[in-house]
This record gives sequence, structure tokens and C-alpha cells, in this order.
Amino acid sequence: MKKNIFELFAVTALGLESVCARELKDLGIKSQVCKGGVAFYGGLEQLYKANLWLRTASRVLVRLGSFGCKDFPDLYQKALRLPWGRFVKPDTDLQIKASSSRSRLQHTGRIVETVESAAHRALGRATDSGAGLRQLILVRFEDNRCVVSVDSSGPLLHRRGYRHMVGAAPLRETLAAGILMLLDWDARTPLVDPMCGSGTFVVEGALMGMRRAPGTAREFAFMQWPRYRPGLWHVLQTQARSAEQSCLPPLLGYDRDPDVIDAAAGNASRAGVAAVTQFGKAELGEGRFPERPGFIMCNPPYGGRLGRDVRLTGLYRRLGEFYRSSGGVWQGAVLCPVGPLAKSLGEGFDCIGLLNNGGIDVGLYKVSL
Repeated sequence: MKKNIFELFAVTALGLESVCARELKDLGIKSQVCKGGVAFYGGLEQLYKANLWLRTASRVLVRLGSFGCKDFPDLYQKALRLPWGRFVKPDTDLQIKASSSRSRLQHTGRIVETVESAAHRALGRATDSGAGLRQLILVRFEDNRCVVSVDSSGPLLHRRGYRHMVGAAPLRETLAAGILMLLDWDARTPLVDPMCGSGTFVVEGALMGMRRAPGTAREFAFMQWPRYRPGLWHVLQTQARSAEQSCLPPLLGYDRDPDVIDAAAGNASRAGVAAVTQFGKAELGEGRFPERPGFIMCNPPYGGRLGRDVRLTGLYRRLGEFYRSSGGVWQGAVLCPVGPLAKSLGEGFDCIGLLNNGGIDVGLYKVSL
């Protein structure tokens, strides 16, 4: 790793790697798509921009080092030589997590203890300080090769800070934004979610349309690093705010539960998009639609979350009929598990991508009528 250039990795949910790479390209950053994320190089400016702007990444990692290793004494010596002082202040505690696959070192607890001991010695202390600040370190063994990474993000990037109220099965903000990008929704046509729950599709659509950086109002782990540059961060924030716009198409969310609608409206208010979004109580298909055509997107309940699939078959049939009634004018997509529920949607739905929502494998089904 060169002095001022880092090897970086944006972690994403499976299926969102390509759209994350597209986001980095829009920031002027070259990247390489890998399973579970996107690899790229950059200095502090690129690191800060990635945390500030990426809508689909879960976290941004800095590679501390990578080396072959087959025993614990070797792990200790090589971990000792890593540049800990560049990323950890003396009063910052370490939270180390380890994983191992196809490697001689399989005991993840001992891997953590060994790396922690080496880090403490490198930092000139015996144990954690107990001061409360924590820095996440990830240690991954695969085929006897160890990769040590430091997390630059802190709380996962899907935590935008606006969603205090959630439904029974909330959709992560990063996944909602990624789905809209996978569908090539251009933020210039209306967006309607007829089963909006917490309103995540509508709120994320508004943030995309306003070109508001998702990380502009939150704090990050890199702000606790020894070489944090607050002046650079302030400049990037100012540039981001100056690029915002307020002229958006109609963005509407409906749900049959008035409490859910209140929660969605509250989330939109905290996100600063209440003026450009609308939420209302309505049964499926009964909400008011804009006169000009747009996109319908929803994440209906599935059996793995809210009951057995068989109980939801009728709902999915009605949902498919509702979408088909708009065919040829509106575009649309549904996120749901591959299998019986997807088949219940009926004709016209094609799976264009496989994703994971809350540990459930799901497909993104686009209407092709």
C-alpha cells in the first residue's frame, strides 16, 4: 500500500455489485467488480467520497495488509508489521471479527486473540483503553491467505438516519436504492409503491432524484482516525449540498394500514423529503396515480417474514392482476421469493436478478407486457 493511496473495498449485498461499480464510476473512480463487493484504489478524497455518496454499499473497507499464513506465530509477526497507527488512535478500542475458509488456521477465536495482541503491541499498549471509541477490524482467511481490513464507515451505510419507524419486515435502504438502479429508474418519471410499508422505495427514490448524498448528515469511523482531514470532508459536504435539486416527479406510497402510513410519512420527514413525497391509506390498486405514466415498485410480504406462503397466494394473484391492468402504460417490478409466490403473480413477470432480503433469497420480477 503506497503512502497516500489505499486499497479499498466497498462491501455490497449479493446482486448489487454492478450498480455499486456504476456509482463509483459516476464519482470518477475506476473499480473492479468482485463477489460481494467492488475493489478500487484511492486516497482520502476517494475514501470520503465513497462513504458520502454510495447508496448501495454496506461499508467501505481499507485493506491493512494481505499475506500468506499457515501458523499462529507467523500470523502474529505479520500482523505486528501492519500500519495500525495510521488508522487507530491510542484511545480507540478494537473490535476484531474473523472468518476462515479452506485454511489451516480455523479457530476464529484464536485468530482474533492473535491479531489483537499484535495490534496492541504495535500501538504500544497492553490492552484496550476502555475509552468507548471502537474501531472494527475484519480478518479473513481463505486458502491460507490472510486479509486484514479496517472499516472506514462505522454503522452500516444503510443506516441513513431517517428511518426511526419501521414495518414488520423493513427493506434495507441500500437494497431499495440498488433495486431502483437495477431497474434503470431515471428519477424523472413518477414512482408509486402500492404496498409501501415504511416507505423505503419512495424515500430512497426521492433522495436519488434530489441528488442528495446519503451520507451527508451522519458520522463515520474514519473521523476518529489519526489523519482525519475535517477540512476536506467539509469541502466534499459543501459540494454535495450545492449539487442538490428539488424539482421531482410525483413519488407516492400507499398502504392499507394507517399506522404504517404515519410511520412512512415520519421517515420521509426525517429524511428531508416530505415536500416531494406523498403517502396515503389505500387498498391495493385504489390509490391515486399521476396522469403521466411512471414506475410501480413494491416489496410485498412473503411467507418467510409474515406467515406461510399459502396464505399469501391470493394477495399475489391480485397484485399480478393490478400490475397487468397497467401494462403498456406503466412499468413495474416486484421483489419476492423465487417459487410459488412468484408463480402466483401470473403471466408477464420475468426475473431479472437474484438478491437477498433479510436472509431470504428473492428475485426481482419485472413486468414485461
